[in-house]
Amino acid sequence: MKSPLLSLPGAVPAEGVDEGVAAHYGELYREQRALADGTGLVDLSHRGVITVTGDDRLSWLHLLLTQHVSELPTGQATEALILSANGHIEHALYLVDDGTTTWAHIEPGTQEALLAYLESMKFFYRVEATDRTAEFAVVHLPAGSITPVPDGVVVRETAHGRDLFLPRAELEAYAEANGPAIGVLAHEALRVEAHRPRLGFETDHRTIPHELGWIGTAVHLQKGCYRGQETVARVHNLGKPPRRLVFLHLDGSEVHLPGHGTEVRLAAEGSDGRKIGFVTTSARHHELGPIALALVKRNVPLDAELLVGTTAAAQEAVVEP
Repeated sequence: MKSPLLSLPGAVPAEGVDEGVAAHYGELYREQRALADGTGLVDLSHRGVITVTGDDRLSWLHLLLTQHVSELPTGQATEALILSANGHIEHALYLVDDGTTTWAHIEPGTQEALLAYLESMKFFYRVEATDRTAEFAVVHLPAGSITPVPDGVVVRETAHGRDLFLPRAELEAYAEANGPAIGVLAHEALRVEAHRPRLGFETDHRTIPHELGWIGTAVHLQKGCYRGQETVARVHNLGKPPRRLVFLHLDGSEVHLPGHGTEVRLAAEGSDGRKIGFVTTSARHHELGPIALALVKRNVPLDAELLVGTTAAAQEAVVEP
């Protein structure tokens, strides 16, 4: 879906999975500073929105998700994963329940696959899962924002800000009254700074939650009976995920940012050395300069200097080896 906010002055369309909203509105660093200061709003209307209704919705979701949601309090935000039978991450859901309906926003374009899985697991439960993307747009307000929320709008509030499930028909008027609008590149830069993983960026076909630090925030270790739980428990007890997420400070003299999948090597072995990981997301930060997240092998020393392509990089551990 193409956002109406792409008609705002200076809007530059995003590409790839974030297509449909603005990458930025002409001043990337100003937009980042505004977000960091708690002002402005981010148009995330390209994200999928699903709802689950019915008397059994929370107990049913509790059986499917990695998170403990059977007694999720009304208005309390949480996040959860759906895993494969082998424990690999398939879906990430950002949830809140309003007392009658569970709302979730998810990665763009993943609605059909997620709903097909949920539909296959209904059995005798009194639940109904629905794609509401055409009706509701996700709008992000940063932490500290005093921007008002319209009456009746469902809000998912976390330490990083508030996600509004805004009626799509109201998006343009709401942004006009409560801007400035801020592009997804600024939002992504602050996500990388905060070391927060994103499905499809930090994940591949074999990623498990332990590698990204999703244990604790999206996985509840005191519950079982969900698909992939055996892998979660085994890796947690052994403490040996094969890879770990790192935060990289990149050499600021380079003109181009490394793209997703750029190979990471040990600087001591040079650019022809063995591959020990790859970049998942890179960004230009208004204070830190060029930064990135990367997945590297578990046994890479914490103090090792790295090469991202031919660019020097220093690492900070997100997930301890």
